[in-house]
Amino acid sequence: MQRMMRGRGVAASWYGIARTATIDRAGAWAELDDGGTAKIVTGVTEIGEGILTLLSQVAAEELGIKPEEVTIGDNDTARSPEAAHAGATRQTYMIGNSVALACRDARSRLDKELASHWDVDQDSIHAFDGEIWSEGSNLKMTMEEAVDVCKKRGVVPVGSGSFTAHGTGLDPVDGSGSPWQAYVFGCQVAEVAVDTVTGEVQVLGIWASHDVGRAINPRGVEGQIEGGVVQGLGQALMEDYQLEKGHTKTHGFAKYILPTSLDIPQINTTIVEDPDPKSPLGAKGIGEPALVPTAPAIMNAIYDAVGVRITSLPATPEKVLAALAAKAKSASGTMQAAE
Repeated sequence: MQRMMRGRGVAASWYGIARTATIDRAGAWAELDDGGTAKIVTGVTEIGEGILTLLSQVAAEELGIKPEEVTIGDNDTARSPEAAHAGATRQTYMIGNSVALACRDARSRLDKELASHWDVDQDSIHAFDGEIWSEGSNLKMTMEEAVDVCKKRGVVPVGSGSFTAHGTGLDPVDGSGSPWQAYVFGCQVAEVAVDTVTGEVQVLGIWASHDVGRAINPRGVEGQIEGGVVQGLGQALMEDYQLEKGHTKTHGFAKYILPTSLDIPQINTTIVEDPDPKSPLGAKGIGEPALVPTAPAIMNAIYDAVGVRITSLPATPEKVLAALAAKAKSASGTMQAAE
């Protein structure tokens, strides 16, 4: 066997979002303000994944204004609609859809008054980038002017939206049913180099392809996928949390090795967009799903390279060497028996 052996592995995954066994829900308010700007109020929690940027993009598209003209208001749950927790890859799917529905409600109020003002059909009204017009005519004005018209007619263009994941729950006897409203599918390929002398595994590249329904913020989606891959690489090769009789033996990050920039391979991302039919936006999510197939793909690549299965994570050099030694011993015993 050569010292450096290369291999490739593939792994596929699915991940359920928007639970239906117990009801998942989110609500939001939206208002078009003087000046043609807008504010959105929902009990969202930003934990670094970029949800506030995404909600601004959603609101801007639905209202026909620019993202920088959207303010995400006070998200204190004592003063805003319930949006539930930040987890389970649900924020884009649940809160994004509730914001979209709230904005559509606000726009409907505005469009109704403007249609009456212009004496046109409400369905003919469209808006984009801060301007609003009636299709098939020369009637056009800024969103600021449209809001002024609406308010002078005694109507505030405000709306509310609530999005709920519907399901039948699970059968209490056999567990059958539909536990999730939507599923995120993914596939990753890993290429590795295994040092047969030291047992060290180096990941040379990851090719990640994930179905996100609709990519509202493509750069954000790429960032989420890349972050998930990095986490998966750490899970696969480095992060070793030791627990003994309920007590941790890993007392700090000095012994808990995390990936650094020197460990990160080339990550090639492909975004697949297959809009979810039960989502007003068509979008799903990609937070946790990007992590799921990384470690299995790396483990399969190690097997392809050197023919040993690592069945516990992380695949440390010690484990790889032990597996190689066991393989060599087994091969030797087989040869002796054949003789």
